[in-house]
Amino acid sequence: MSMALWGTVIGALFGGIPCDAIGRKKTLFWIGILYFISALGSGLAWDPYSFSFFRFIGGVGVGASSVAAPTYIAEISSPERRGRLVALYQFNLVLGILIALLSNYFLGQYIQTDAWRWMLGVEAIPAALYTIMVLTIPNSPRWLLVNQNAPEKAIPILAHMYPKESIDRVISEIKQAGSKTALSIQALFSGKYRFALLLAFLVAAFNQLSGINFVFYYAPRLLEAAGIGADAALFQSTSLGIVNLIFTIIGLSLIDKLGRKTLLIIGSIGYIISLSTVSWAYYSSASQLLLLSFVLVFIASHAIGQGAIIWVFIAEIFPNEVRANGQAWGSGTHWVFAALITAITPSCIEFVGENPWPLFAFFASMMVLQLLFSLFLMPETKGKSLEQLEKEILS
Repeated sequence: MSMALWGTVIGALFGGIPCDAIGRKKTLFWIGILYFISALGSGLAWDPYSFSFFRFIGGVGVGASSVAAPTYIAEISSPERRGRLVALYQFNLVLGILIALLSNYFLGQYIQTDAWRWMLGVEAIPAALYTIMVLTIPNSPRWLLVNQNAPEKAIPILAHMYPKESIDRVISEIKQAGSKTALSIQALFSGKYRFALLLAFLVAAFNQLSGINFVFYYAPRLLEAAGIGADAALFQSTSLGIVNLIFTIIGLSLIDKLGRKTLLIIGSIGYIISLSTVSWAYYSSASQLLLLSFVLVFIASHAIGQGAIIWVFIAEIFPNEVRANGQAWGSGTHWVFAALITAITPSCIEFVGENPWPLFAFFASMMVLQLLFSLFLMPETKGKSLEQLEKEILS
């Protein structure tokens, strides 16, 4: 289960390097190639080692995508639309999860032999479509200006983002911000960006300390522990994906209105209430319907809060010249925690027995800390240009 996640760690930690070297667009193209190879290889795997290898390859693509995609979207967006557009990345992740859950359910119902091969191999179709379609997108204008010094290529792209009369000013601001320091990983950890690094680390770590991947990856097992049959548990786990999609859409509509900070506060309160009640429901052997309802409230809280803001916020808080590597830091933190939690979960479940209430109590306590972070440390970033945010966060 965790093999692909260790691939995401590698892809996320080193994803900033190709983003700066060959550009956001070419990096996104090669990510599609990794997806395609992983899908075919996983479906055709001939032993556990080959299967793990191809899962790892797909994970590398996912990790690199979590760097390249939010960075790219943030850099092609105007300030007033940036939150909504970057959050679309999360929306598509959620939509993909729901489609995968439904696909797995129906393939499991109608294919009797080696259904898992089809569940994994079918990913090759969207992977191929994505790889072809990404060839049609433009390069990031900020990458063209800061890394390539090619204003003649950046101007037509900026014309789609800003009024014609303000393009010269925007170019001047981007170049001025991008010339302040060397484009290197060492520059990111020079001490100048300490606050931005701390913000990215905490947002990414809290995202996983909520237990979201724990719930999604082990949903059927958790529902079975509550007395729900295996087939019903697999079907009911798709309800998590549906709620996730609905509340991601709500978060998407609110992120540029209420702001990132406000959504995280709302989500944190929902986390604390829902995780506490899920823990109580397991502890007291409450009804299956009541337990499922609390789990769905937890999913909704995640979708409208952390799920909506994480990639937007991390993409915003780093300056142009270190944004790709800063995104890699935040994304790497996210995937390291995801891999660790996923890897140790089976041992934790075995340790606590068939009743996982202590795990949910732990996640609830972590969300109390997230609420304090969102109230007292997290800055609001909505409606501000990337260059304006650079001045505020670095000051």
